[in-house]
Amino acid sequence: MDTIYALASGQGKAGVAVLRLSGPDAHQACLALAGRLPPLRQMSLATLRDRRGETLDQALVVLFPDRQSFTGEPVTELHLHGSPAVVSAVMREIAEQGLARLAEPGEFTRRALENGRLDLTEVEGLADLIQAETEAQRKQALKVMSGALGQKVGHWRESLVHAMALIAASIDFADEELPAEIVAAAKRILEDILRALEAEIDGISAAERIRDGFLVAILGRPNAGKSTLLNALAGREAAITSDIAGTTRDVIEVRMDISGLPVTLLDTAGLRDGGDEIERIGIERALFRAGDADLRLILVDERGMPPGVVAQESDLLLHAKSDDGKDPDGISGKTGQGINRLLERLAERLVAQASQAGSASNDRHRIAMSRAKTAMESALLELQHGEDRTEFLSEHLRQAAHCLDELIGKVDVEDMLDDIFRNFCLGK
Repeated sequence: MDTIYALASGQGKAGVAVLRLSGPDAHQACLALAGRLPPLRQMSLATLRDRRGETLDQALVVLFPDRQSFTGEPVTELHLHGSPAVVSAVMREIAEQGLARLAEPGEFTRRALENGRLDLTEVEGLADLIQAETEAQRKQALKVMSGALGQKVGHWRESLVHAMALIAASIDFADEELPAEIVAAAKRILEDILRALEAEIDGISAAERIRDGFLVAILGRPNAGKSTLLNALAGREAAITSDIAGTTRDVIEVRMDISGLPVTLLDTAGLRDGGDEIERIGIERALFRAGDADLRLILVDERGMPPGVVAQESDLLLHAKSDDGKDPDGISGKTGQGINRLLERLAERLVAQASQAGSASNDRHRIAMSRAKTAMESALLELQHGEDRTEFLSEHLRQAAHCLDELIGKVDVEDMLDDIFRNFCLGK
């Protein structure tokens, strides 16, 4: 492999900038710049010089040996002064001397995957961690990046292999009925894995919401105070408010953090019968987006429930425009009445949904686990048929094991790697 380099820290001025090199010649690049090789895994102060012997920077240098670095290759990290001029000078010297080539997005992490330092679920967790904006996103990403899902998959696969060994042993009884103890043992193993898979699949929706954000829609009649409430929750003038009915024609989105959870508030068009064509389109969009929401805030005034909306158990019904503060269940974006209580109720509902999240967190995980689940369900059906279906039973178990290998990136994932790593920065 080529030796690669990239800035691992952020762009712009900073106290320290970390420049990472990885590959077979990473340590030789350090020797060319610093004139010596410091002890492995120990930070050392070094003067970096160009080919003419002129000083580039005073830097802290640390070397990581093969198989003991993030990428699994020899790695050199140069901790430079964070001036853009210093960083540019050192990177230019590396390029001009041909010591390494500039890394592609995600190439360091891709090498870690290829060298067995990370499995694919850990790579996805790292990508989520880099993008994390809230506390819940950070915790969820760390759980995936720590290998929690990979460990579960490893346990499931070991159990599957044991079940396959039991079935293989039963081939010796090809002219007889399968021994009852073998059937019972294999059945218990498959049922245990199925229960674990179902629980993990059920938790994916909550994990996706933690990663991508919960949707909370505000619904109500025209002039019910939806936009004023949105502005009060957001703490800024995100939506135009007026006394003119139908001011909000499209769905307005505001991103915010509620108890560490990412939440997108949707201010929708006022719901009423009639109106012009543009307003009717806005109402259609409002109802469509509200159908995808995790939670709906329905503003009810003296005119009653907004048309086209049927209250659900999960909805929060709010008495609109309670500006005088006399209604204990009222809400007023204008005076702030009930805002804090509403935020508490929102947090309570969303935290309860988030608590259902497991280690799996995206559609790829769902597809692989669903296919493994289907294969094991088929294996259980074959198990009931006895010795005549032993070969089919073994094949379904092999398919299930293959799906689990796919989940952690051991097989058949080359076509999706480019898409995954495209979202990484150069330094990762």
